[in-house]
Amino acid sequence: MSNDTTNLVYPYAEHPAHGGTLQIAAGVYWLTMPLEGSLDHINLYLLEDNDGWYVVDTGWNDARTMDLWQQIFASALNNKPVKGVICTHMHPDHTGNALAITDIYQCDLYMTQAEYYQARSFSSMVTQVGSNWHFENFYHRAGMTSKALEQMQQSWTSRKEAGFSMPQMPPGYRRLRDGDNLKIGGSNWQIIVGSGHSPEHACLYNATLGIMISGDQILPVITSNVSIHPSEPEANPLHDWMVSHDKFMSTPADTLILPAHNLPFYGVRERLRDLVNHHEDRMLAIEEHCLTPCVSTELLPVLFKRKLDGRQVMMALGEAIAHIHLLMARNRLARELRADGRYYYRSIDPDLKRRSHSEDHDLPDDTPILV
Repeated sequence: MSNDTTNLVYPYAEHPAHGGTLQIAAGVYWLTMPLEGSLDHINLYLLEDNDGWYVVDTGWNDARTMDLWQQIFASALNNKPVKGVICTHMHPDHTGNALAITDIYQCDLYMTQAEYYQARSFSSMVTQVGSNWHFENFYHRAGMTSKALEQMQQSWTSRKEAGFSMPQMPPGYRRLRDGDNLKIGGSNWQIIVGSGHSPEHACLYNATLGIMISGDQILPVITSNVSIHPSEPEANPLHDWMVSHDKFMSTPADTLILPAHNLPFYGVRERLRDLVNHHEDRMLAIEEHCLTPCVSTELLPVLFKRKLDGRQVMMALGEAIAHIHLLMARNRLARELRADGRYYYRSIDPDLKRRSHSEDHDLPDDTPILV
């Protein structure tokens, strides 16, 4: 998490109450739905067209959220139907009610291709946590002990027993591509695709209104999780994340950013620079720690200051390995698979001593943010 938000401007002091809406601009409405955990909300948006509405992201798949949607449908749509559901990306707090809403109104789902198919496969990945050799090899090589792996399995088992499940997706969708334009309410919403947090995250930019719906791609206070998962153990999502930040840096400075979490804000370029600098600082701290070869689990105290439970360890390791992989791609870390079956990483950049500032790093985050 990076908390240097001093250069950002927040035009709204608080979120709208659950079940209500707040007009941001002509035809653009903001609403919130509840989430569990430290992030107790997700921001969702309604876009008004001449003969109906588009829902942007759908909230968590539970009865409480669907009840709130029914209130919105009854009170805020001016007797016009939902014409389409747009999901910025595949995570369950964004896609949770996509099937329910598209079934109610028999309307289309709009997503990028990678996000749609990743959403359809994600449920099987989650239900298999720790239950096959792919997962066991991945976490063993990261330095996780058998006991810690068992605790992680127990954490996910307890979540499933408590009712956690991945949402089902509609059987078909309409594909969004980078650069597409959706004409809604008389103006164009341009699709701008980023990556890193998820494979093909769609943001919606309206130049006429000076607004961007950023999903989890750009958040004002927290940093979205960027992780390596056992399903693609050699990926390099942090590289994609940093490249995407450079791409979004061309967003006009006076754009109002409507994020999926926290409050709408001005200051997109300042925030993007802060996010890039934060990840660069984290990677430098890892390099300094790897002057003595170490495994991934030994890097968790470098990145996080609190003791982590089984579920948090899974997310934290994913983040740590994402930073490691970008450092490897930059030829700043080398990896060695040793006889104990674990990967050890060591710093190899001869310029590290000049770049190092070990006494002046960002403070470690409390815990990984599950966003």
